[in-house]
Amino acid sequence: MDLRLPIGLVFTIYGLLLSLYGFFTKGDAMYSKSLNLNVNLEWGIVLLVFGLVMLFFAKRGKQA
Repeated sequence: MDLRLPIGLVFTIYGLLLSLYGFFTKGDAMYSKSLNLNVNLEWGIVLLVFGLVMLFFAKRGKQA
């Protein structure tokens, strides 16, 4: 079994959840402690992109 598939799924799901949470709480006061950076949204996008890249390589690996 290719490990890229479950890793890609986990990171995609976590990234989607974290970025949605960050998107819907973007005006919240908790971001004043982090220099007004929406860390949840930014890292959610990073996790989502990484998960999608892993899924892409898993799909590409099955074709070859």
